[in-house]
Amino acid sequence: MTRWGPATRSVHAGGCADPATGARAPPIYQTTSYEFESADHAADLYALSAEGDVYSRISNPTTSALEERLAALEGGAGAVATSSGMAALDAATFLLAAPGDSIVSAAAIYGGTTAYFNHVAGRRGVETRFVDTLDYEGYEEAIDDSTAYVHLETIGNPSLVTPDLERVAEISHAHGAPLVVDNTFATPALCRPLERGADLVWESTTKWLHGSGSTVGGALIDGGDFDWTGYEELAGENPAYEGIDFSRDFPEAPFAAAARYRSLRALGAQQAPFDAWATLQGLESFPLRMESHCENAAIVAEFLADHEDVAWVTYPGLESHPTHDNAREYLENGFGGMIAFGLENGFEGGKRVCEAVDLVSFVANIGDAKSLIIHPASTTHGQLTPEQRAKSGVTEDLVRLSVGIEDPEDILADLDRAIEVATGRSTES
Repeated sequence: MTRWGPATRSVHAGGCADPATGARAPPIYQTTSYEFESADHAADLYALSAEGDVYSRISNPTTSALEERLAALEGGAGAVATSSGMAALDAATFLLAAPGDSIVSAAAIYGGTTAYFNHVAGRRGVETRFVDTLDYEGYEEAIDDSTAYVHLETIGNPSLVTPDLERVAEISHAHGAPLVVDNTFATPALCRPLERGADLVWESTTKWLHGSGSTVGGALIDGGDFDWTGYEELAGENPAYEGIDFSRDFPEAPFAAAARYRSLRALGAQQAPFDAWATLQGLESFPLRMESHCENAAIVAEFLADHEDVAWVTYPGLESHPTHDNAREYLENGFGGMIAFGLENGFEGGKRVCEAVDLVSFVANIGDAKSLIIHPASTTHGQLTPEQRAKSGVTEDLVRLSVGIEDPEDILADLDRAIEVATGRSTES
């Protein structure tokens, strides 16, 4: 598989003709459970001394095909598919952080992730220390012996800042902490964080990987190289499995194994077979869609930058973007499909433009083949305090635009008309 290029992996990794029927498309194994060959075989499976499927909360052949494809795309040693992106983050935190531990996270991240760290991890006795995403000395100061992991996004949501991944990885590793990266905005088409120093990648497969806005899912991808000594769930005899040491017994991808047999088994946040199958279909067109997303976003960003009623535009591909140089270093084949901008009439204009679009959809999603728009300060980041929003890069006027694969002139026409309405230059309602 390593001989294949990224586009080939998107189509073929984890897939082959069904040996029973010869069907070329991956089957949907819509089953809860699997017959055992014998009592001894059942015992071996439960003891993790034999390979095979026991129950679809833990593993399923359709879901396994998706996991193999995602691992191949990210350059990982193994992967675990979850019911959502947030489920992937929770599965990782469950394994890595115990009460009294801390997490160090970049501040410019998705509002739901910030809320998770504050109100879910926090309720479990895990403190999260947020640092300015580009303040590398801040990471140094925040990490200590209690730090379970360091976290950031390849491209911040929705500030679109790209941190120096390798620099943060060096800082994390100097303190013995793994770097966990949310690669949802960049996707493996543009960046593979595991090749740039990250140890774990998590992402929402709901977005560009699937691409049609119909299936929620997430994934954890294990780089396979981190030394997990000192992590109770990953090194030494596991408290839930007598005689099992995931680092010893699953040396190629110990984290992925622990995520499957501890997180999925205990938390029940597995991805359903049908959802995995649907995402496998979406992945076949993923490279082509990403090319179109990036091309269209660049066109829209230039249009907005020249628009008289637009106060500002941020897009990693614009030379004016504060992390444009980092984006050029870490992003391949384009700068993504996300744009953020603000109108001259601020907060009210941001809300109004979302209401005034016609072709573009006003929804709480990104990465769809269709163009999508939202006003984060009143929606996705609305439950954060003004101070938290400011630290995450969400200004009151910020509009988040996920650029789809429609004809670019149609996207521009719709935005231009909506901006006219939102700023009062048009009487249309």
